[in-house]
Amino acid sequence: MRYLDEYRDPVLARRLLADVHATATRPWTIMEVCGGQTHTIVRQGIDELLPENVRMIHGPGCPVCVTPLETLDHALAIAARPEVTFTSFGDMLRVPGTCGDLLGLRARGADVRVVYSPLDAVRLAAADRDRHVVFFAVGFETTAPANAMAVLRAHALGLDNFSMLVSHVLVPPAITAILDSPDNQVQAFLAAGHVCAVMGWTEYEPIAARYRVPIVVTGFEPLDLLEGILMAVRQLEDGRHEVENQYARAVRRSGNTAAQDAVRRVFQVTTRTWRGIGPITAGGLTLAPEFAEYDAERRFSIDGLGADGPGSAENADCIAGAILRGISLPTDCAAYGTRCTPRHPLGAPMVSSEGTCAAFHNAGRTR
Repeated sequence: MRYLDEYRDPVLARRLLADVHATATRPWTIMEVCGGQTHTIVRQGIDELLPENVRMIHGPGCPVCVTPLETLDHALAIAARPEVTFTSFGDMLRVPGTCGDLLGLRARGADVRVVYSPLDAVRLAAADRDRHVVFFAVGFETTAPANAMAVLRAHALGLDNFSMLVSHVLVPPAITAILDSPDNQVQAFLAAGHVCAVMGWTEYEPIAARYRVPIVVTGFEPLDLLEGILMAVRQLEDGRHEVENQYARAVRRSGNTAAQDAVRRVFQVTTRTWRGIGPITAGGLTLAPEFAEYDAERRFSIDGLGADGPGSAENADCIAGAILRGISLPTDCAAYGTRCTPRHPLGAPMVSSEGTCAAFHNAGRTR
């Protein structure tokens, strides 16, 4: 396959690594925002091949992982209703809520289904008007356009038995929250290429200028990440703080304007709680008033759950919050690899295909 030859070439990788070693003269700390980038870095051992003075921090770049516990508990409460067909992407089914997960709920008889597109959920609702179909809309800006199209399609069909449980989060406000944190250690960011393919990178320019941090839009293959790290180190060494685009084959500064228009029509910006970080002003999306009838939380009464309710409680043995903020590594957790494994996870970072704990475990990293 051509992409393997182009973006996983070991000769080019060694050349880029040599350039990083030659360029870095001082200690630098760089955070990759995306969980997909984390998996490549850990699986390929890139973090272990970098010079000792260049440290990678694995950021909160997994939408499954940052979905707050209260929202998961809301999903369980809605999915347990006898009239509901609850649909989701597969990686959400095993994320633990306070009292179990969606997969366990399905084993006990709930109608919980895996779909591969939100439009699949719309088709289910159109095919059976006697069932109320709920789609669990989780993700960064990357999945928001498809979810917006699903709402627009349901609206066009006049479906009154379709809704979404929305937990969309936005990346730039999270970067700002990390930089504002008193325990922040990050000096440069690798921005997620797929997010920027949708939104462009104009939102990152004020952040780079205000906080004087380099931000490099980066792809997901080993050579993408090595070049992105090299570009960030060069900026740090030069005292520059710009937004640069390593992922030029997929990302333009303006992004995908048609996708942005769909998102702006269906959603509006709101304060959103990120697991491990807390509430972030303008940190997520919710349905706009015009489409409020498709909001599952409004449609269903969920008693005893919520941010102030008694039902939601994090597992005391899980340090997911510290891992998602980049303060700790999975191997710092006493439960990692013993009481917490991909088969029996205590927290979301061990469940998700983009979770940092799962990345470490799959790569054989031990305490």
